[in-house]
Amino acid sequence: MTTTPHSDRSDRSDRSDRSDRSDRTDRTDRTDPLFLVLGATGKTGRRVVPRLRAAGHTVRAASRSGETRFDWHDRTTWAPVLAGVTGLYLIAPEDPEPVDDFVAQAAAAGVRRFVVLSGRGADVSGESFLPGMARAERAVADAGVDWTVVRANNFAQNFSEDFFHAPLLGGRLALPVGDTVEPFVDVEDIADVVVALLTEDGHTHRVYELSGPRALTYGAAVAEIAEASGRPMRFEAISPEQFLAELTADGVPAAAAQEFTDLFTFVAEGHLSSLATGVRDVLGREPKDFGAYVKSAAAAGAWG
Repeated sequence: MTTTPHSDRSDRSDRSDRSDRSDRTDRTDRTDPLFLVLGATGKTGRRVVPRLRAAGHTVRAASRSGETRFDWHDRTTWAPVLAGVTGLYLIAPEDPEPVDDFVAQAAAAGVRRFVVLSGRGADVSGESFLPGMARAERAVADAGVDWTVVRANNFAQNFSEDFFHAPLLGGRLALPVGDTVEPFVDVEDIADVVVALLTEDGHTHRVYELSGPRALTYGAAVAEIAEASGRPMRFEAISPEQFLAELTADGVPAAAAQEFTDLFTFVAEGHLSSLATGVRDVLGREPKDFGAYVKSAAAAGAWG
């Protein structure tokens, strides 16, 4: 599977500023903390990197196609990205196999603060789907390090940057979630929280659940986007069996199609429906509303 609604792995392009890499990532006389951001071209990573740099921090931005090459399945890339790092934003791969070894190597290399992106409901689902996230939570807890976990709702930006975007442009988003409500979280809020957790004390061994301030059905979310964009689009509630069949017909590999189906079945059970307080707990402010995200994305031409 390329990307799941909870996940944040995207190496389509390096959108970070490349103009100041050498002095920000490779100094050997460094006395300030060095932060490693994995998935640095993904939805949260590409927002975390500039925030840290704007605050004056030294950042190594790593991904398969970004400033510093990192590949979970090429272990020769691990040591170079970990050298000198003190704080790490960890976005786990879908395959949990390399996670334990990477966390152990990172701790041995001197990384002392880990902030892990996970998904709400990971404590319930375990490794039944999105297993990399659940494995990362367990690995850092067992590593004897300063760790904090961020469990986020599905991203608002999934409607404009990822999984839901192409179906919306086609006029129909069909999911097996019925009228289940969800408080979609803005990735800008996630990025702000991650930066605070990396750079501030007082969050050790905490799990923060992040959501938006308002729970709405997927149908209501699509209706807001349609109104703001002026584009005809609709939501259709379908069965898990129909969803699986449509994914398969679209060429999604069988295992990935089943994982997507299991994920939305989990969503339909209401595990992600309640409001969470993590944004307020960490930042001391309310999270951004879905309507504000829609207005901003529409103004930027997200849906044409």
